[in-house]
Amino acid sequence: MKIAGIYSFAGGNDYVKQHYPWAMDDISSALADINAEECKVKESKEKTMTGKMLYSPVELNKKFVEVLTAKGWTHGIREYCDYPLEYYVNGYKPDQETKRPFRDMDFMKEKLGCEVQFGKYSFMVYNVCAKMTIFRNLGHINAGIEIVPVKALAMQMSTGVSYFEQFVWDLEKRGVSNIDVPVVIVGITI
Repeated sequence: MKIAGIYSFAGGNDYVKQHYPWAMDDISSALADINAEECKVKESKEKTMTGKMLYSPVELNKKFVEVLTAKGWTHGIREYCDYPLEYYVNGYKPDQETKRPFRDMDFMKEKLGCEVQFGKYSFMVYNVCAKMTIFRNLGHINAGIEIVPVKALAMQMSTGVSYFEQFVWDLEKRGVSNIDVPVVIVGITI
C-alpha cells in the first residue's frame, strides 16, 4: 500500500513535520509492509457486485495493528466515560450499564494520535472533528493522523465506505475552528 494524497487540516502537516518528524516515515513504511492482496477476502453479496472479491476493512485493520505496533505505536487507547447525571429531568434515571462506555483511539505514539478509518463518512468526520479534540483536551494527544482510502480503493470495498476526496471537500467547506486539532489526512491506495 502507499500514500496517494495528503491533506493538512488545521495546520496538521506543518505541525506534524515540526513536532513529529518521524511520523510520516512511520506511516509510509507501515503501508509498504502491508500486502493488501491478503485482505481481498470479502465476497460481495451486494446486488451491484455479487460474487466480486473485495478488500475487507476488518482484515486491513488487522494489518495496520501488526505493522504500526511493530513501529512502537500503542494500539487501542481507551478513555472511559463517566456520564453526568445532573441533566436528566422529570425523575428519569438511566439504566445501569453492564459495560462501562468508552472512547478509543486506534493508535498513539509520543502524544500523536492515529486513526485508520475504512467506514462511513460520519466516522471520519467524528474522528477529526470530535474524538481528536476530546483526546487532546484530556491530554492524550497534541495532533493526529487520519488514514483513509482514496476513492479508487474505496470502490473495491463494500458500498458506503467513504474516501479521501469526499472527506477533504467536506473539511474544506466546513473550515477550521479554534478548537480543532492539527491533523494530517492521509489518503491511501494499493
